[in-house]
Amino acid sequence: MNNQNNLFSEIELKQELLQGLGDLNYVKMTDVQKQSIPYILQKKDVIVEAQTGSGKTAAFGLGLLNQLDVKVFRLQSLILCPTRELADQVANELRKLAKKIHNVKILTICGGMPYGPQISSLKHGAHVIVGTPGRVHDHLLKQRINFSNIQSFILDEADRMLEMGFKDTIDDLIEKLPDRRQNLLFSATYPKEISEISNHIMKEPIFIKVKSTSSKTNITQKFYKAKNDEDKISLISSLLSTHKPESCIIFCNTKKRVKQLEELIKKEGFTTKSLHGDLEQKDRNQVLVQFLNKSVTVLIATDVAARGIDVNNLDLVINFDLPFDSSVYTHRIGRTGRAGNNGLACSLISDNDLQKIIFLEDLLGITIDFLENDFSKFDVYKPKFNTVQINAGKKQKIRAGDILGALTNHPDIRGEDIGLINIFDNTSYVAIKLSKSNKAIKKITTDKLKGRSFRARLIR
Repeated sequence: MNNQNNLFSEIELKQELLQGLGDLNYVKMTDVQKQSIPYILQKKDVIVEAQTGSGKTAAFGLGLLNQLDVKVFRLQSLILCPTRELADQVANELRKLAKKIHNVKILTICGGMPYGPQISSLKHGAHVIVGTPGRVHDHLLKQRINFSNIQSFILDEADRMLEMGFKDTIDDLIEKLPDRRQNLLFSATYPKEISEISNHIMKEPIFIKVKSTSSKTNITQKFYKAKNDEDKISLISSLLSTHKPESCIIFCNTKKRVKQLEELIKKEGFTTKSLHGDLEQKDRNQVLVQFLNKSVTVLIATDVAARGIDVNNLDLVINFDLPFDSSVYTHRIGRTGRAGNNGLACSLISDNDLQKIIFLEDLLGITIDFLENDFSKFDVYKPKFNTVQINAGKKQKIRAGDILGALTNHPDIRGEDIGLINIFDNTSYVAIKLSKSNKAIKKITTDKLKGRSFRARLIR
């Protein structure tokens, strides 16, 4: 395909997909999309090595949606992801891309969620399933999923799935798939285990490697020497006080460290939440909502827990711990400086990290210079928003426009006082300016929302 302008409009996609891309203002393809989509549309097996945020979801999403036959109401595509958050993100992106195609059903099947609704949804059928390996495997064993009509199989962030111990489960799922299918494998790195899987399942695959964008000039990387963990806490406090980010992710290597650091950072006065594997799904949703709507400034997370979090304007990334695998570093810092914005990534280095520094210098092709902590503490940045929870959602036919309309009907609440609105099955969350939070709660609880009264409360 000769597409020198990298335009979506110049590739052979269904008209409905092109219309949907236009509505989303997707005009030009990213490098991953430009290199992979032509082969995906030719139904070839494709391996893509590319970092997070490269546009891979749209690449495989357009491919599978283009070959989907909506008149055949059977499972035609299976996408496996390492975490619930990434699966939700992928499914939502696919729904956006498929908005102009009538009657496409995309189902999310993930662990940590109740079985009942999933069983009910599976009985009604789906064209596409996006899920985590363990839960998909569980439903398959109980004969709730039929693989016999699957045409395309996608492994997204395959390296992370293997790190999380899913190899045997994935192998078993692959054995149950039809022999005639397209295989697409997306991974940030290409270790030996990934090579073994690709050799086993793929026929003459096209291998595409897209260079990391982690060395982009719009991401400033700084490295600070710390004597110990106590010194690191002081450094974090100084960095947050100095830069005053609206959104910052701090990465730790273990969930134990995440929990400990959350308590310590809270004592410093910062609005902080943590994301780790011990959280119930309801609590995970609340944490993500508060962080994404900027009513929480600092999110402390492990790499696995942070999978699937997509923040367009992330001001600062801090590595409390350097990752065990140096290639993960590019994942972390690549979360800032997106969409042409400037980003800042700060790493805190102790004597125990010196071997990691050697590998990191080799990966980045630079010599790392250490900076001293010469900051003075300033006022702690406080978020401009609170999050109000409403006990009504999709199942009560609540839409974002209903909430926005109800709140702006209050004489003292204007559109600019309202931030992101997130709607789940039975719960909705709305970001509201601090000074208007109590008025918003009173408005929802005392007046009618779609003709009904609902409870509302502030979540901290």
